[in-house]
Amino acid sequence: MADERSEKTPSYEQAREELTEVVRRLETGGLTLEESIELWERGEKLAALCEEWLQGARVKLAAAMAQRRQSDSVGDTPF
Repeated sequence: MADERSEKTPSYEQAREELTEVVRRLETGGLTLEESIELWERGEKLAALCEEWLQGARVKLAAAMAQRRQSDSVGDTPF
């Protein structure tokens, strides 16, 4: 997944941290309507990015689990 992304795309951890900061700033208030809208839009993009990272991790985990089940069924367990 990381190799499919440009160098400017944040990691999951970076996106989650920035999203947390966006939420904190929105909850704190004191922003203009325009600033709030810009932050909201950035938050939506970050949330979507985090979901993409998580979905990719789910796919990799499912593939690894399927491979292990397949290995276990033919008696090639590594243990």
